[in-house]
Amino acid sequence: MRNAVITRVGVSLLVGLLIAVIINEVSFRTQANLSRAPQTVELVIPAGAAEKTTQGISLIPAGMTFVEGDLLMVHNLDNVTHTLGDLFIPAGSTTSLTLNQPENLVLSCSFRPSRTFGLDVRPALTWSTRIQGILLAGLPLAIVLGLYSLVAWPLNPRIEQP
Repeated sequence: MRNAVITRVGVSLLVGLLIAVIINEVSFRTQANLSRAPQTVELVIPAGAAEKTTQGISLIPAGMTFVEGDLLMVHNLDNVTHTLGDLFIPAGSTTSLTLNQPENLVLSCSFRPSRTFGLDVRPALTWSTRIQGILLAGLPLAIVLGLYSLVAWPLNPRIEQP
């Protein structure tokens, strides 16, 4: 009977962790742009952006997602000075912003009709993050599977005959 319990616990643990690996890998694959080291991300303000902005036309997406440690390089190809939060970007110049901590920012922005620009800075997904996700999902799932197996297929105690 003791071997049956150990076997059942081991199988439940393996199945729970396997299911957690599958679920976590699918979710991490959907976050593929965050499974990377910090890098330089370029944002180009095209020529004529100021004029298009006054017409209500946006040439730049509403927001961007970054990994902690990314460097945002803003190139202003327009003939007008623009701003992005505290960044002052004269015509024909480039400036940068290092994104050091995970946070959601909504910055004032002169090159979008809404006058706002969203920056979503997320922590980088590392192997330790992945392993934590697998363990946090897999161990409770293994316990539930083990308990369910005891209810669905109870252990039969062996009755020794004299």
